Amino acid sequence: MIGIVDYNAGNITSVEHALSFLQCPYIISKKPQDLQHATALIFPGVGEASYAMKQLKTTGFDLFLKDFCAQGKPLLGICLGSQIIFDYSEEGDTVCLGLLRGNIRHFSSILNEKGINDSSLKIPHMGWNSTAWNHKTATSNPLLDGVPSGSDFYFVHSYVIQPEDSSIIDGSCDYGFEVPSILHKDSIYAMQFHPEKSGKQGLALLKNFIKEYSC
Repeated sequence: MIGIVDYNAGNITSVEHALSFLQCPYIISKKPQDLQHATALIFPGVGEASYAMKQLKTTGFDLFLKDFCAQGKPLLGICLGSQIIFDYSEEGDTVCLGLLRGNIRHFSSILNEKGINDSSLKIPHMGWNSTAWNHKTATSNPLLDGVPSGSDFYFVHSYVIQPEDSSIIDGSCDYGFEVPSILHKDSIYAMQFHPEKSGKQGLALLKNFIKEYSC
């Protein structure tokens, strides 16, 4: 059964609606012990990184998620949940979970570094944007099965995933530069966009995750 991590910093309702629409049994809980027998976890998130990490530590989910992934069990991080599975975030100068190697940087930091000055690039990056698959790596991601490269997904974020190993990036969108949008390593998956709010193609990604790991 799929488990949903509820740590007071997640877009829980929209994820529940998506799983219900896909007729996927799930369990949602604020207590790690309730999710220990889940076959896979969805780790959503909205808001601010330092607050989210405080909630994870308060609930014990920080250690639980590390142990869960150490056992090779699948985890899908969504939006803020896709960011705080990495090492560090500039948002609130926050040490994160470190499940994957890399840092989270504000859009402005990267745009300034690249010398990009484009008034059309509003922050946060909000709305629909197409994501192109990295065909060198995307074939190893079962969640992309049947989902065309260039599909549109719904984004809301001001911070950008910068993985230490670029080979884990399966797809990126263009927002002044290539913004990593879907990543995976082993059984850990990260989606910067909201698949549960991204219509047919977003639901297809979730359906593939369910198909691959729900039992």
